Amino acid sequence: MTDPRLKKLADLLVNYSVKVQPEEWVLINGHMVAEPLVAEVLRAVLEAGGRPQVLMGSDKITEYSLKYANDDQIKWISPAATLLYEKVDVLIALRAFGNTRHMSGVDPKKQQLSGKAKQPLMQTYMERSAAGDLRWTLTNFPCSAYAQDADMSLDDYEDFVYSACYCDKDDPVAEWMRIHDEQQKVVDWLKGKKIVTVKSPNADITLSIEGRTFINSDGSHNMPSGEVFTGPVEDSANGWVNYTYPAIEQGKEVEGIRLEFKDGKVVNASAEKNEEFLLAMLDSDEGSRYLGEFAIGTNYGIQKFTKSILYDEKIGGSFHMAVGAGYPETGSKNVSAIHWDMICDIREDSEIRVDGDLLYKDGNFMI
Repeated sequence: MTDPRLKKLADLLVNYSVKVQPEEWVLINGHMVAEPLVAEVLRAVLEAGGRPQVLMGSDKITEYSLKYANDDQIKWISPAATLLYEKVDVLIALRAFGNTRHMSGVDPKKQQLSGKAKQPLMQTYMERSAAGDLRWTLTNFPCSAYAQDADMSLDDYEDFVYSACYCDKDDPVAEWMRIHDEQQKVVDWLKGKKIVTVKSPNADITLSIEGRTFINSDGSHNMPSGEVFTGPVEDSANGWVNYTYPAIEQGKEVEGIRLEFKDGKVVNASAEKNEEFLLAMLDSDEGSRYLGEFAIGTNYGIQKFTKSILYDEKIGGSFHMAVGAGYPETGSKNVSAIHWDMICDIREDSEIRVDGDLLYKDGNFMI
């Protein structure tokens, strides 16, 4: 019997997050492990009158696509992939893994090359999203691999996921509309402001948001969500951050990251674990050492670090910054093959000031 919360999640994605309309081309991109959710999303798209196309992948397919490929094969982008990114109306990504470390044995240089090759696709995706031509959403299917990373049983992890998405409530849509209204107060306060300063035991950094737009992340793109974010002025970041949580990318877990910024650029970078991978990613291209995002997590229902960025970057009492590509709708001009979020806890002895006014202290908004 299908978990009723799974059906609620599918309906939430299709009817709230991306609002599928009749005759729209909807790409459902899922992992084989997520097949139960893929099937429910397919049902919901059909009931909404959409025209679904399903693509399925797996750990081994992703791994072998790089492990056994030469450089020319990695650089080749299928015309079919280009067509999808240019033409689909809606993209729904349903992520899962059989093993979250399935890429650990793949050469970081190959992963870097793959990211570079796909950068034009990423840019098309971001530009169409910013223009409103492409609506997209993504979520994680609560599977055993994610549960193991979170040090939780599968039953407990399912409870965590469905609670974070409010799919354990009678009306999940009403909950997300409430969150939208609460976050909009912060977005409105930030409008027209110029300088952000973060000071804490783990960060001392200043950056400019002049002319940039903060986005109210209310479950339309990420499910669950709960953050407000923007793209900082590219040459403005000065200072340092010691990221308190591991940063996970392409199956690599990088711990103890310290980044130092000067005039927007990462000029020094180190890590206690997988430093080689960190440096390889930061050297991906001209934009990969600059910030594409600054964000404050607002989801106080998420307090446990689960090693899944979808949930972890939303932790209430944290901020995160992404090196690499920025979202054009924020005003960001940074272009890169990577977009890598890194999270820092600011729940103790910490504050965020904007133009000198106190916005945030010890994990709570003060406005």
